[in-house]
Amino acid sequence: MTVLGLETSCDETAASVVRLTADGEATVLSSIVHSQIDDHAAFGGVVPEIAARSHVEMIDGVVRRAMAEAGLGYDALDGVAATAGPGLVGGVMVGLGFGKAVALARGLPLVAVNHLEGHAVSARLGAKVEYPFLLLLVSGGHCQLLEVRGIGDMSRLGTTIDDAAGEAFDKIAKAMGLGYPGGPALERAAERGDGSRFDLPRALLGRKDCDFSFSGLKTAASRLAQACESDRDRADLADAVQSAIARQLSERSDRAMADYAAKHAHRLFVVAGGVAANKTVRRVLEATADKRGFAFLAPPMAYCTDNAAMIALAGAERLQRGLVSDIDAPARPRWPLDEARALADPVHPTGRKGAKA
Repeated sequence: MTVLGLETSCDETAASVVRLTADGEATVLSSIVHSQIDDHAAFGGVVPEIAARSHVEMIDGVVRRAMAEAGLGYDALDGVAATAGPGLVGGVMVGLGFGKAVALARGLPLVAVNHLEGHAVSARLGAKVEYPFLLLLVSGGHCQLLEVRGIGDMSRLGTTIDDAAGEAFDKIAKAMGLGYPGGPALERAAERGDGSRFDLPRALLGRKDCDFSFSGLKTAASRLAQACESDRDRADLADAVQSAIARQLSERSDRAMADYAAKHAHRLFVVAGGVAANKTVRRVLEATADKRGFAFLAPPMAYCTDNAAMIALAGAERLQRGLVSDIDAPARPRWPLDEARALADPVHPTGRKGAKA
C-alpha cells in the first residue's frame, strides 16, 4: 500500500507518502511539515483562525513537495488518508477537504484518520512493532493510557480529567515568559536548573485508577512564576515542573503496566505524542518500563510531534483491512479513540461536539 497522508489538525501543515508492505514494514518515502510557529509566536499560542488560513495557503504546495520528494505521481497511490479529527476543526476541514478532492479526482479510496490513531501507530515508523502494546499518548491536547490491540482496536485505561501534560508545559512556560513554543523552551531552561528548591503538588495520590490531572500543578507553578526574579529562579522552577510532570506520567504508567502485565505475556510500552520528544520524560518512563520488565519504544523525534507520515501509515493499515471512508466523512473537533468507553464512562461532558476523551 502506498498512501498519501495529510495532517492539518493544529498548527502544522503536513503531507507524507508512506509505503506499507504486506508483512507490516513501513517506509517513509517523503515527509514535509510546514510549521506555523512564526505566525503564532506573537500571541504565545495557536490562534485557530490564523492556523486555518495558513493551512489553506500552504496545503497545495506542501503536497506537491511531498509527491516530488517521493518521486511518484498520483497514479502510483493506492489511497489518500487525511486527519478528520480531533483538532481545531477549521484546520481539519482544510486537509480533509483537500484529501477528498484528490480522492475524487484520481478515483482513489479515502481514509478519514483519527489524529490520535496516527500517534498510536507512529512508533511503527521507526521499527517493526507487533501488536498488542501498552501506549502512553501524551501531547499538547491529550494524555491517555491505552491498550492497543491493532488498528481500530484500542481500549482506554486512563485519561486526563482536566489538562494534558503538553498543555501544562506550554501554559507554565508562557507564565514564566520563556517564549513560544513553550514545551521545548521549558525543557531548555530546565537543563540549567535545580528543581529541589520548589515543592509542587502531586495530584490524585489517593486514586487507584490510571487517570491524570495537571491543572493543580499548572496553577501552582504559574503562581510561583510570578515571584521568579532571575534566570536562575526560572531555570529552577522549569526543572521542578518538568520533574513533576515526568513523575506523574511515570506513576500512572507504572500502575497501567501492572494491570497490563497481568493479562499479557507480550510486554511492550510505547510512548507517543509531542511530549515524547522531551528527553527527561523519555528517560524517566524508560526507567519505569525497565523496572516492570517492559520493552520501551518511542517514535523517532521527527514523528513525535504532529506529522503526516503517521496519518499515512494509519491510513495504509486501514486500507489493508478494507476500512475506507465515505466521501462525506465529517471533520470532527472531538473524536475519542475508545468511543464506546468515552460514551459509557465519560470523563468530560459529551456535549454537542461529541465525546472528548
